[in-house]
Amino acid sequence: MSKLNIFLGSAIALSSPLVFAEQINSHQSFVGYTGLINTPNAEIQEKGVVGGGYNNQLFDLSGNYVDGHNFIVSAGLFDGLEVSGLIASNTIHDNMFTKEGKKQIRDLSFNVKYQIPYISKNWFSLAIGGKDIGGHINHYETYYAVASKEIWNFRFSAGVAKSDRPLGIMDGVFGGIEFQVFDWFSLQAEHDAEAFNAGAKVTIPKKWLYDIGELTFTSRFYSNTDYSEQDTYWGVNFSMPLSSEDKQNYKKVEAAPYVAPVATKPIAKIDDHGIGFIQTAMAPELAEQAKALTVASVKQAPTANTQKLANSTLNSQVIELKEALINDGFENVVVGYNLNTVFVNFENSVFNRNDIDAIGVVLGRIAESVTNESTHFNVQLSKTDIPLIAIQGKVDNYRLFIEKGVSPDLNVQQGKASIPEGVVWAGKAEASPYFKPRLTLSPALSNTYATEFGVFDYSVGLRAELDVPLWQGGGIKVTGQTILDESSDFEDNGVFDNYSLDEGIVNAMLHQTFALPYGFYNQTQIGFFKDYFDYKAIINETAWLSPEGRHKVSAKIAYFDYADYRASREYETLTYQYNWVEQDITLHATAGKYFYGDSGYQLESRFWFGDSYIAVFYENTDAQKAGVGLSIPLTPRKDMKVTPFGQLKGRDIWRVGLSTQIGEFNRLVFNQGYAPSTQVTLDNTMFKRGRLTSSYIYSNLARMKEAYESYK
Repeated sequence: MSKLNIFLGSAIALSSPLVFAEQINSHQSFVGYTGLINTPNAEIQEKGVVGGGYNNQLFDLSGNYVDGHNFIVSAGLFDGLEVSGLIASNTIHDNMFTKEGKKQIRDLSFNVKYQIPYISKNWFSLAIGGKDIGGHINHYETYYAVASKEIWNFRFSAGVAKSDRPLGIMDGVFGGIEFQVFDWFSLQAEHDAEAFNAGAKVTIPKKWLYDIGELTFTSRFYSNTDYSEQDTYWGVNFSMPLSSEDKQNYKKVEAAPYVAPVATKPIAKIDDHGIGFIQTAMAPELAEQAKALTVASVKQAPTANTQKLANSTLNSQVIELKEALINDGFENVVVGYNLNTVFVNFENSVFNRNDIDAIGVVLGRIAESVTNESTHFNVQLSKTDIPLIAIQGKVDNYRLFIEKGVSPDLNVQQGKASIPEGVVWAGKAEASPYFKPRLTLSPALSNTYATEFGVFDYSVGLRAELDVPLWQGGGIKVTGQTILDESSDFEDNGVFDNYSLDEGIVNAMLHQTFALPYGFYNQTQIGFFKDYFDYKAIINETAWLSPEGRHKVSAKIAYFDYADYRASREYETLTYQYNWVEQDITLHATAGKYFYGDSGYQLESRFWFGDSYIAVFYENTDAQKAGVGLSIPLTPRKDMKVTPFGQLKGRDIWRVGLSTQIGEFNRLVFNQGYAPSTQVTLDNTMFKRGRLTSSYIYSNLARMKEAYESYK
């Protein structure tokens, strides 16, 4: 008991008010949930914060604490809810089917914890949770309820738990005390329903790590349990916000309500000559455009008004605006104006993580350049001459939004913009997007977690994707990759050899996209596809997007013909997506028949934090699986400009996942619910994963303002 006496004496000595910290920190416990050492408290990992940790305190199958390995990942999904996954193993690489690996533990568990809302912090905090939920083999299954109360620099926690673990750990009443001595140092003492434990945590603050994240070192230096090989165990944890562009980091701006156009019939007839740019005008200030906007010049019969406009101050302002947009790196820039309206068409190839930044910069440039009073703007964002979204508003009103944060009045609609009447064009379309190669580099990964063959087996490589736009809606994409490193189980003749990354050219596809009436889109790809075998492939997707962009329904059909065999594979899927933009959540449901002959459904919720998201998913085809996914951008917020020689960039979104089988069986299942495709999908190119809609723009006005202020 000498170590415990030393611990208690130190705590009393340090409890002077002179050393009180400003707040009591919360950190990851040795078993995954937020808490002390083995027990939880009622605190929750903050929304949008992810963490990764390691410790060597393993509770093995014999019922003892031994020196082993615990790998932990955790995330705060939304206010009050955290999830985590834990891999527990005696060794890293031992094969459990061999003599050396027998009777070892290698377990993947899923944990969840929820803090009960509507309880005043002045009273206490209350949370419920579960550890090792689901699955056939549950070595650590535990359910608990815990309450916490903070007094001065102390946090007192007490709760009750039910567990099937041997020896009574977390099976009954438990409690603990946390003492925040300094901002960077805390002490913990707990009773885990079996034994008393004492520990300490040392934290390297975020500001010491370039504001990236927080690093915490943990030690359990005392326990009176009779079932531990040693008194001391240690751990380390790193936590960080998932994205600095998370909506909660911006001051909220209330969007103006949608105002429907008042006219009931077109003012002028429009001939778009097949380019798809132009929508018949439904408002008084909107009119006609006689020529394609991508030709060398737009010829229009001179009028008194056009002559007057050509000599006006607005003429020099729109020329300045056009030059600014080109200097920003935008493509297919077309600028025109009449007496009261400025029209801008552009394509975004620099803010590839999120088009909302591009829209914010363009609207900010208009407010910056156009100073004439009572001038309107009409802006259209396109993709290879396919209109995606149109935004209308008043320049003065938007300038007030930039300068003082006053909510702007915007009319945002999917698809085509309308062209002002009597428009004067500021020269030809500049910065054509065609025949300029775009090279995207990213990691490639095939891996397994927590199998009988190893904690983590992998085949990792470098992927290069070359995309060349050729014409309206069309282009060619070639993808190649090379293996950089593999674990022994992924090498030739290894147990996972068939799932090693393919090398060389893995697909070469000609793709074509069409914007159809009533919110429908169609995209077809045809070419070469490699997925262990060589295939000739055709992939077709048809999707419908609701006017506000909240609902999307898509049907995908693909056919793969073996290049060397008289056989084929195919898949057919139907997907519904709901974009809950106010909460930054997208909900996905997919059903169909998949590539390897299995059929069933997949459910997924994505919790967005800026340009990253955490996904929670469930699959039921050949087997039932549940897991979490993490998607992050691997490219700067603003990429390099497209030059005549092309563009080099990173992936705007890259995902890794962790899943475990649930239900009656626990066996390795590969490629279930698998539908091979390329990065050229309607969701990636046209819909931007539910983030290029009127509802999304209205919900992210603050980010538009910040983007302009950051990149002007």
